[in-house]
Amino acid sequence: MFRNFKLVPRVIFGRGCFAQLDDILSSRRSNAEDWVVFVLDDVFSGAALASRIPLQENDLLLYVNVDEEPKTGYVDQLTLEVKTARSHLPCAVVGIGGGSTMDLAKAISLMLTNPGSATQYQGWDLIQHPAVYHAAVPTLSGTGAEVSRTTVLTGPEKKLGINSDYTVFDQVVLDPELTAGVPKDQYFYTGMDCYIHCVESLAGTYLNEFSKAYGEKSLELCRQVFLDDHPDAADKLMMASFFGGMSIAYSQVGACHALSYGLSYLLGIHHGVGCCITFDALEEYYPEGVKEFRFMMQKTGVDIPRNVTKGLDDAQMDIMITVALGLAPLWENCLGKDWKTIMTRDKARSLFQKM
Repeated sequence: MFRNFKLVPRVIFGRGCFAQLDDILSSRRSNAEDWVVFVLDDVFSGAALASRIPLQENDLLLYVNVDEEPKTGYVDQLTLEVKTARSHLPCAVVGIGGGSTMDLAKAISLMLTNPGSATQYQGWDLIQHPAVYHAAVPTLSGTGAEVSRTTVLTGPEKKLGINSDYTVFDQVVLDPELTAGVPKDQYFYTGMDCYIHCVESLAGTYLNEFSKAYGEKSLELCRQVFLDDHPDAADKLMMASFFGGMSIAYSQVGACHALSYGLSYLLGIHHGVGCCITFDALEEYYPEGVKEFRFMMQKTGVDIPRNVTKGLDDAQMDIMITVALGLAPLWENCLGKDWKTIMTRDKARSLFQKM
């Protein structure tokens, strides 16, 4: 059975296109009572970007903190805040920020129309009702959150996304100007998330010409950014992020993302950093990709945290292993249908010990 893949239906790209956000949202405002929730990373509190948001009288500007990976409990808290802010649901939810902020915006838009806790929907195709219209404005490039069908959340028992066609954004605004001023380390970590998406997709057993076409172009753009210092690097990385997200959406990621979920769940390490730590230990599975990754890291002058699993006891290791091995599609993409005979708990433990 072939997948009937849902795409983001509307995308606008170009420097300065953020100024058109008000026009884009006007089609959602059919009367004076309609209101919009703007979900904004609190790093922009008091910054110029916050003052440019096209707030109208009835709208809600919701600052979110993403110092930690998004948690299901935080989603429930934010959803309740939105539900109690007005007597009726908003006509739109707009996420402005990096991958975590966009994931929170996705999750809020889903939970406004689906009962219970976000924890109940961690998995594949568990969402029953369409989300509130939701749009993304990335201020970082690399995560692919702007195009993916998942919102990655850490719950009480696991780190796993809400994977659903309803999760996909209805509108994406890609303005490379918004990524100006991103710290060098963060720029590298999120960029490498995109690079790793492509390496895992292109090396996977799920690979097809659809995902291959997007993955190869994204990989080419990543190389122009991190190896060639291209003058249009911001524009190119923003498109690499979009194409990389498209590639994994019709195939899958692999061992790096599975193991990084375990790392993030236990230690709270942010996704991009966790992917870099994990990928550096996976030369056995992605030899050429890891070699090039290390060269990019050296050229950029960024180093990753080391020995993060040193001193963990057996119980803590077991938690990470259980979370990582719970992501069956990722392992099947990496190792094939017999992955359980290859990626044993002892093998996963040895990989975590290298980190």
